[in-house]
Parts: sequence; structure tokens; C-alpha cells
Amino acid sequence: MNSSSEASSTSPQTPATGIASGSRTGARQDMPDALRHDVRLLGELLGIILTESGGPDLLADVERLRELTIAAYSGSDTGAFDAAEALVETFTLERAEEVARAFTCYFHLVNLSEEYHRVRTLRSRDTAAKAPARAPEETLETALAFLVDQVGADEARRRVSELEFRPVLTAHPTEARRRAVAASIRRITDLIAERDDPRRGPHALEENRRNLLSEIDTLWRTSPLRTEKPTPLDEVRTAMGVFDETLFTTLPKVYRELDVLLGPDAGTAGRNVPVAPAFVRLGSWIGADRDGNPNVTASVTRAAAAIAAEHVLVGLERVAQRVGRSLTLDGGTTPASADLEALWSRQRRLAGELTADIAVRSPNEPHRQVMLVIAERIDATRRRDADLAYTGPEELLTDLRVVQSSLAAGGDERKAYGEVQHLIWQVETFGFHLAELEVRQHSKVHAATLAEIDDGTPLGAMSEEVLETLRSIASIQRRYGQLAARRYIVSFTTSAQDLANVYRLAEEALGSPEEAPVLDVIPLFETFADLQAAPGVLDEMLSLPQVQTRLAATGRRVEVMLGYSDSSKDVGPVAATLALYEAQSRIAAWAEANDIRLTLFHGRGGALGRGGGPANRAVLAQPPGSVDGRFKLTEQGEVIFARYGNPVIAARHIEQVVAATLLQGTPAIADRNAGAARDFTDVASRLDSASRERFFELIKADGFPAWFAQVTPQEEVGWLPLGSRPARRGLSVESLEDLRAIPWVFAWTQARINLTGWFGLGTALAAVGDVGVLRDAYARWPLFATMIDNVEMSLAKTDERIARRYLALGDRDDLAELVLDEMALTRQWIVDITGQDRLLAGHRVLGRAVQLRSPYVDALSLIQLRALRALRSTDGSDQATDAQIRRVMMLSVNGVAAGLQNTG
Repeated sequence: MNSSSEASSTSPQTPATGIASGSRTGARQDMPDALRHDVRLLGELLGIILTESGGPDLLADVERLRELTIAAYSGSDTGAFDAAEALVETFTLERAEEVARAFTCYFHLVNLSEEYHRVRTLRSRDTAAKAPARAPEETLETALAFLVDQVGADEARRRVSELEFRPVLTAHPTEARRRAVAASIRRITDLIAERDDPRRGPHALEENRRNLLSEIDTLWRTSPLRTEKPTPLDEVRTAMGVFDETLFTTLPKVYRELDVLLGPDAGTAGRNVPVAPAFVRLGSWIGADRDGNPNVTASVTRAAAAIAAEHVLVGLERVAQRVGRSLTLDGGTTPASADLEALWSRQRRLAGELTADIAVRSPNEPHRQVMLVIAERIDATRRRDADLAYTGPEELLTDLRVVQSSLAAGGDERKAYGEVQHLIWQVETFGFHLAELEVRQHSKVHAATLAEIDDGTPLGAMSEEVLETLRSIASIQRRYGQLAARRYIVSFTTSAQDLANVYRLAEEALGSPEEAPVLDVIPLFETFADLQAAPGVLDEMLSLPQVQTRLAATGRRVEVMLGYSDSSKDVGPVAATLALYEAQSRIAAWAEANDIRLTLFHGRGGALGRGGGPANRAVLAQPPGSVDGRFKLTEQGEVIFARYGNPVIAARHIEQVVAATLLQGTPAIADRNAGAARDFTDVASRLDSASRERFFELIKADGFPAWFAQVTPQEEVGWLPLGSRPARRGLSVESLEDLRAIPWVFAWTQARINLTGWFGLGTALAAVGDVGVLRDAYARWPLFATMIDNVEMSLAKTDERIARRYLALGDRDDLAELVLDEMALTRQWIVDITGQDRLLAGHRVLGRAVQLRSPYVDALSLIQLRALRALRSTDGSDQATDAQIRRVMMLSVNGVAAGLQNTG
């Protein structure tokens, strides 16, 4: 697949996309040399594989379609788009499938090239003689300097000591790639990285090329589609890969970077007592979130906890063994402290045969002896050997600190505060459970279960499962500790009674309040009405005796979760954004008035329609008092691997989020946000009312749900075996109430409309009407600027020509024109407010990525449209052909997701 030859274009900006003509060629020319070389090489090798697999005709068809969509996108050939559509119609179903797979493979190769180039860029910054000037939120170093300047060194250290970042992995089904495809991509990435080694000569590079061909061949031959939906435990095991390959080893390095910045004179590097806290605590909904997912059962939750514990204990044991083997310090040069000798004596009484053997193998090496026994005890904990196992991570930390203190007292501070400290940070971060399992269930399920209990009738299967889930939480706490599973999230919380119900059910399940598990029951406010009612519900919550007990035990900590997906589906993206800001502001005021240490849990998604976008910018735009050094959010679907799949990128992401979290509470940021919210109150009010009215005009129109199912692949998206959770809570296409936010977003994305990210904003901006006022808001109001930038990105991934063809699948010209008019209006206002001549002109890297991919996504969209039309017109008499069309349809969905780099 030749990615270096481009169609020429010289015509002016085309209104079909809102991106300047010729910009794709310009984007290619703007590409860094190293990245351009990688993309060209991988495209060339893919072309070889396509020719070998399908002959020159396959490559010719792929190239012809590619050239036509590029010409159409650039505007250089007004008939190119129709010609591309006509070419797709000539393909046999077999050829359509091959072409769809070819473009999908290309997207994977471009994506991995860009990701690796990001790693390359980050590494080059680390080795640069002088780092370029950065904004305060860009790095930990600049954030700390800004923080000290704002609040003083002592207060800055106090804030750092209380820092918390809590990413929560979820199994929301938005990762369209198979694990086998992801593994193939990793291998190709490693081979591309090898080519950067300047020591590799011509023979090594040729061998690398052969290996690349082999791996690309494997990627081509590997089916991009799963044969069946993953089970919840499959999803758990997939998430474990992020822990094993990235987070376990990356987080101590991030802590070390912070510690170096906090430390005193660098002349004693490695000998200072560490002061950086282990500020990350990982959470997980995978195998625990049962809201509408009948596949997540109590036994699944117990198994998820066991899998996670197995992974973290194996990791801790390996590190302890490695550290132990390295502590070959003679007792004469590094004498054992009295505490270490006492620990060794306890170990000998605990395991005489083991310690005797270690003593023989490590004579007069007291620190090594003790550490090797610690490693064996971690392994015994994994094996559940009661005689040797640790009772919990606190006991292990006590032993490690004895070793650390003895090493420091003996003069080897570097060993004490080096590898041993890394292990201590890992235990503090992950415990013996790795990630806290957070159970989530719908408030109506709890109410229905209690109704059955109170009626005295035999409990149904759903109610039995609710009680068994609470027994599972108690079992997990007994085995792995309270921190392993104590948060219980109540979806669609509308009153304090919804929270009280969970505490009562726990007592019913275990037989008494004394036997019930320790629970922090967390309200989740999702709809527009629930967000508005939140402070009142929280006031009622404080009167619950179980809540008062937890407040006393936790230092008056309260967690409140905010739902982005359903609020956006409820009132539209603009009104939801403003409602969420207002809710956070009011909840923060409630917390201050009640002496509550608040953590707001953001149910953000990967797509813009579910609260996605850059996390650090989102943090900085929050209301004063709503963060206070603590940030928690869901990490969903493909975002998990995009942010945490690579160690360098993961470290960068964590650094940026933490930098923003530290800065958000500074006087400068707080005053800026409060002042902007005050100055633009009237603007916010007009944006809210106008956008909501426009959104309702669409979604409340007669027949809208059925029309939505007609003009998007909403039903077909549900065929993809992405995740274990059903797409609907109910089954009716006549109502959007039961449709989950993810397929709602996914379907609009596949149709290249992205309606959930922008609809209503154009009308809202026009209602304000004054471009000068709006430009002022863009410059001074972070919430508004973030919304405009996110919408700009969403619109850049839309395509009016493709959108028109999807909208034509329905029979409502009025609704189709409503969507198209709003798209054009929103695009025009975004360009006017940002002062650009085209979308993404001010975002060079992102603009380049979108412009380079869009023509190729167009090709897949045309294939998808052909398949969708065929599916809508079939009479079902030819089942074999229908099955083949369905496969083409699913392949195109998979490919569009890869090209747009997000699903739902």
C-alpha cells in the first residue's frame, strides 16, 4: 500500500469537510522525517503482503480506491467521490472484505507509527541539553515551581503529601481490537523501535525488514474480529496486561521523578530519605460493574479479585527476589541493625528449615537473608500457605521498612532508598489486591430486592444475586483486606434512600450489621435532574447512621460520582457540560459547609460525547474547591491502552494529570475559574437554554428513536463482540431511555456525524450572537475553551458527504436537514471564534493525524454504506450471502474505529 504518493490538489477550501484543500498533502509534508519514514516503510511492506496474498489486482483495487478518496477529500476532482462510491459497488463481497481489511491494517500501522514517534519525541526531550519552556501544567517540574510560587514551599510540600490520583479501569466495550491484533501491533512497534538503534548495520536492518514483513503478514492473516463476545473474566485478564507490562514498573519511576524534584541538594543524589508519596491508587469496574450486565455475577467478582491478587503477588515476589539477590552486603561492611536481627530471629522461628537453607547460601549477608525470606513469604501469601503467609500488605511494609532502615543505618543509603524504596512504593500502591474492585448496581435493582424481602416471598434470581454480591464483597475483604473492595456505586441515585438501601441489604445478606462488609456507598448522579438535585440528596445522606460511622473512620471523606454519558444523552453535550460544572461547584460548596473531604469521581469516557478529551485540561477547568489535590476518573475502552499501554506514554499521561491536579487548587487557577464563571454567567445561561431547546427539537421529534436506528448502524454495532455487557438495558428501539450511552455515541461516530460531541452548540453560539464576546470567553473561560476545542476535534472527524448518505437511509428529510444545518452552523462558529481559516489549524499534530486518515476512513465508510444498504434491503432468503454482508459490515465498523482512533 503506497502511502507516499498523493493526489495533487490546488483548489480552495472545500465546504464538505471544513478543512483546507491540499491540507492532506500539507499534513504529509509537515510530518517529521522519522515518522514519515516509518509510515512509508510500513505502507510499502503492507503493499508487498497484499500483492502476495491477493495478487496485483487486490493492490490495484486498494490503490484506486485510495487515490479516489484522496482526490475527493482534497477537492481536486469534483467527481472523485462519486467515482469512489461506484468503484466500491463493483467489488464482489470477497473483494470488499479484502479491501476493508487492507485499510484497517494500514490504520493499525499508522497508529503504531504515531504512537512510537510520540515515545521517540518524549525520549528526545529527556536527553535534550536544555528543555524548552513549558506551561505549568505540562510537567511535574513546572507545576511544582508554579505551586511553590503560589503557596510557598511548606504548603506545596503539604499538598504533594496529600496528592491522590485514582484511575479506574472499566470494561465499557469500546476497544474494537482483538487481543491477538494488539499483540501483533506491539511486536511491529518493537521492530520499528529497533531501527532507531544507530549501531545496527545494513545486515541487521535487512533482517529487521524481513521480520517486519513476517509480522505484517501475521497482522494481515489474523482475523480482526472476535468470534464471540469476551466474558467478564476475559476482560479482567486483558486489563492485567496493562498492569504487568506498564503500571507495575512505571509508577515507581514516576514517584522517583517527583521525589527528585522534591529532594534537597542533588549532590547527595540517591542518599536522601524519600519524601514523595505513592499517590496513585488503581481501581477497577471490570468483573464488578453489574449495572445492566447479567454476565457479571458474584462468582465472577470473586474470581476477578483472585486473578488480580495473583498478578500483583507474583510481581511483588519477583521484585523481592531480585532485590534480595542483589543485597550481597557483608555484615562487616554493612552491619545489621538490632531491628533487623530481631526480624531475622522471628523469621527463623516462623520457618526454621527455610531460614537455615538461606543462611547457608548467604553467609554473613544479613540483609540478603531477611529479604529472601520476605520474598518466600510473599509467594506463600499467593499460595495461601497459612503458616508462612503475610496477614496483609501492612505486615509486609513493616518488614521492608526494617530492611530499609537497617541498610541506611549501616551506611548504604543508596540501596535503602533505591530498589527497596521502589518495592515499598509498589506495595503501598497495589497492596495484595492490585486494584480496588468497585461494585456498581442500579438503584431500582436494590429497591426491587428489598420489596421482595419485605413481602416475605421467595426471592427471585436477581435478588439472590444482589445478596450474594454483598457476601462476595465480605469474602474479598476477609481474604485481601478492606481496601480490595469497599466502594459500592449506586447508579441513578435520586435520594438518600437509594444509598440506605445498600447498607440494609448488606446486613440482610450477612445476617447482622456486625458481619456486614465495610462499605462506602457512593451516589452516582447521571441525568440532568439528578445533577441539579445532588446537594439535597447529599444533605439527606449525612443523616444516615452508617454514613456517620464511615465519616468518623475515614476523616470525613465522601466520594460522589458524576455521570457524563447519560447527562449528555439526556440534554445534549453543551447543556450537560454546563450542568456538570454547576453540579461540581454546588457539591464543592456543600462539602466545605459540612467539613467534608470531598473526592469527585468523574465518569468520563474516551469519546467526546461521554466526557472525553485531554484529562489535564479538564482538571484545570473544574470549579474552585472541586479537586483539592484529588482526582478520580474512569478510564474506558480503547483509552486504557492509549494512555497506559506504553510505559513512556503512561508516565507522561500520569505526569500531566498530576501536574494539573496540583495546580487546580492554586489561587491563580481558582480565581481565574471563579472569575470566568461569574463574568460569563449570562453567556452560560443562553448557551444552556438554546442548546437544550435545539437538542430536544431533534431527539423529542416524533419517530426519532426509530429514525436514529435507520440512519446509523446502531443495531449493527451491537453485533460486534466488543464486550461482555449488552448494548441495551431493555430491547425497544422505540425508546432511547434504555439505550446505553456507548452505542449511542458509537453509532453516530460510525456514521461520520459525531452528533453526540457537538449537536446544539452552533445554535447556542448563534443565540449569544456576539463573536467578540465569544472570543473573549474562549480566551478567559477555561470550561468554554475546552468545550470549543473538543468540539473542533469532533467536527474535524465528521464528513458531510458521508453523513448525507447515512441520513438518506431514513425517511425523514426534516430531521436530516436539521442535523446537517446544525453541523454547518457549528463549524462556522467554531472557525469564527478560534480565528482560524479551517478546523484544527491551531493543533498541528492532531490536525495532521485527522487529515492523513480521513480519506482512508472515507473508503471504509463507503464500504460500510454498501453493506448497510444491502442488509436493509435483504429479504433473508439467501442466508449465506447475508452472513457475508454482515461480516463486511463488521469489518468496516472495526476499520472505521481504528481510523478514527475512537469508538464510543
